[in-house]
Amino acid sequence: MGSVELKTWKFNRDALDQISNERYFDYPVVYFLNNHTTVYIGETIAFKNRMKSHLNNKERKNLEKMTLIIHEEFHRSATYNLETKLINYFLGDDRYKLQNKSQTAQSVTHNYHNKEFYDKEIFNEIWKELLRRRMVDNPAHVIENRDIFKLSPFKELTITQLELKNKILEVCENHIDDDETFVFMIKGEAGVGKSVVLSSVFNSIQERAANKNSNLYKTKNHLLVNHSEMLKTYKNIAANVKFLKKNNFDKPTSFINKQKNAAEKADIVLVDEAHLLLSRADAFNGFNENNQLEEIIKHSKVVIVVYDDKQVLKLKSYWDEERLKKIVSGYQREEPYVLRDQFRMNAGDDVIDWIDNFVEKRILELPKDEKYDFRIFDSAKEMHEAIIEKNEEHGLSRVVSTFDYEHKKDGEQYYIKEDSLEIPWNSTDSKNTWAEKPETIKEAGSIYTIQGFDLNYVGVILGPSVTYDEQNDCLKIVTEKYSDTEAFRGKDGIEDVERAKEQIILNSINVLMKRGIKGLYVFASDEGLRGRLLIIKKNQSFNEIFGTQLLNVSK
Repeated sequence: MGSVELKTWKFNRDALDQISNERYFDYPVVYFLNNHTTVYIGETIAFKNRMKSHLNNKERKNLEKMTLIIHEEFHRSATYNLETKLINYFLGDDRYKLQNKSQTAQSVTHNYHNKEFYDKEIFNEIWKELLRRRMVDNPAHVIENRDIFKLSPFKELTITQLELKNKILEVCENHIDDDETFVFMIKGEAGVGKSVVLSSVFNSIQERAANKNSNLYKTKNHLLVNHSEMLKTYKNIAANVKFLKKNNFDKPTSFINKQKNAAEKADIVLVDEAHLLLSRADAFNGFNENNQLEEIIKHSKVVIVVYDDKQVLKLKSYWDEERLKKIVSGYQREEPYVLRDQFRMNAGDDVIDWIDNFVEKRILELPKDEKYDFRIFDSAKEMHEAIIEKNEEHGLSRVVSTFDYEHKKDGEQYYIKEDSLEIPWNSTDSKNTWAEKPETIKEAGSIYTIQGFDLNYVGVILGPSVTYDEQNDCLKIVTEKYSDTEAFRGKDGIEDVERAKEQIILNSINVLMKRGIKGLYVFASDEGLRGRLLIIKKNQSFNEIFGTQLLNVSK
């Protein structure tokens, strides 16, 4: 097969008229138009006609160059695939503001003949050439580790995700003029792609809000998330996407107070990580009402709620199915939509099942997965060193810990100390999310830093609150050893407080263990639990060695 060819001209009628009638004029191609700050990316089978159309478009008039990407083996599936990839990588490169709108309903991950060749080899060749010409700033592997790339509203969606997106848009269109608030609930565990769908949906909603022909024209819409690190990512995306503005994104308390002062309802409100919403008043956070979800519903026409009750981390944000049903029962007229497919972890069902059982306090035999690096460590320092190696090789690999070590917001530095490891807790004073800062390889992330984000490899320190019940061969949670005192404030209305505290710690373990795309490393502070985990590690090794030998003998 031939190689990729890139041709660049000035973006004006004179330049277009002077281009001779070459073979690529009626052949599938990818292209982009840009100036120093803005880019538009597309694909076409009628290049010259498409450029004439763009020249008549007011939005494109300030763009200065047109670049054509040609390959003799291009076809429509390939150019569509490459167009989508370029949109996402240009966004992740963070150099240009994108003029692109959301992709059409066809924007769903699909296979075609020789897709891997175009998706990897051809795209890599294109991106390297763009780097060589200094038309982009960052190598592909750097972009792939950025949160704005992973949460891009232009990402290809799976059939299930696209189905959900279309359902949400349908709900918004059909219920925007209802007399009563309409609530639509979406449930999904860690890693199933909830935020990716929400990012895509919100961008489409904002595009429709700018479209005179849409039922959502001029609607005032918001995406809320009670998570500072996630809010950074959404606002960074908004800085580079045409239809999004930073003030479209907010924390729930800020939104509620603004709506109360304005004495009007917002139109559509999407709530990401709704399990972080306050379920009681909290003077520290400036919230004086009874429940944030109730207040959001009160001040909105349509509310889309995305949640996972297995990620509840504080008593003052304590949610379960019953509490949710009680609040939304008068507004929810459809059953919650459930996302199930795991997208973050490149692990088989055995690994996911092991984690799910572990956070239900059951300890199973360690699974073996050829595609997923799952290890138990006897030393926290050795685990940290292994994570450093993985970070040098793959990037975006970090150590995280349960909140079992002192950590105050008083400007002082606090440390996790285990065997010969002494590592500071995470810093968060940056535009970028914690794990994207190179120096944080020398820190340990908390549940509040890493929730909702991906890592390539994660090393999890299970602190002193996570112990072993030898008599029953299971986990034993000692809530008195959990250092997150803020998590246990706000007991009113909770019947079994001790059980709720235990569940919060188990939820935090679940979230931490499901961060790693390529691998999970675990160290337990408690000697009994560490010993039990090391035994199942030895059992795994024994079965691998002698199981293979026995199999060979039987043959």
